[in-house]
Amino acid sequence: MTTTPVGMRCPECARDRTPIRRLRTASDAPTVTYVLIGINVAVALASLAAGGGGGLGVTNDVIHRDGELSRATLAHGDVWRLVTSGFIHAGFLHLAFNMFALYVLGTMLEPAVGAFRFALIYMVSLLCGSFGAVLLEPSSPVVGASGAIFGLLGAGVVVLRSRGIGIMQSGLGLWLLINLLFTFSVRGISIGGHVGGVIGGALVALLLYELAPRLRLRGPVPAVLAAALGAVAVAGSIAIS
Repeated sequence: MTTTPVGMRCPECARDRTPIRRLRTASDAPTVTYVLIGINVAVALASLAAGGGGGLGVTNDVIHRDGELSRATLAHGDVWRLVTSGFIHAGFLHLAFNMFALYVLGTMLEPAVGAFRFALIYMVSLLCGSFGAVLLEPSSPVVGASGAIFGLLGAGVVVLRSRGIGIMQSGLGLWLLINLLFTFSVRGISIGGHVGGVIGGALVALLLYELAPRLRLRGPVPAVLAAALGAVAVAGSIAIS
């Protein structure tokens, strides 16, 4: 046996080094989070300059007309709306709520998973949220980053669970429940966008942090499979429309 700072251990165990898992450090700058916030704010300012209102409700400026999502616009071949609708907001209050949530979740999650995987989770969640919105809101135009942000919530729950932190212990479980309650109880909120986003984000995180290690998927394979999930969401949106 060998004497160690934590007591007597066998020689093999004494030579091992316990891996340290960290959620974030002060040096990990959430660059992608800041870029996404900047894009959303820039689009909101451009919408205001184009004649859009800063209050509540979807306005009629050119950015909303050419970027918001609905079955009718998607049926005309405007596939780009599946992405652009996630960067447009119905007024500054809508923008402020979403950007605050993006900042909180991004500064926690991006340093933990890395910039590339964070961007992948965000975009696939956005596409899955668009699919959910097209599926459940066939006639209403949809805008907002909520689907992608709900995807970050779902992914955060899975990532923390993979590190041994329970859903309620992390605090994300309560936050998710409150937001889902808000989603189903307030009129004018895209239920499909929120539910689709959280499912998409959770599935991507399960693929990257649960399925890939078990199946020993290495290299770009997990990321390609996650991107394929986004492609399925796009194909489903087009098929429904």
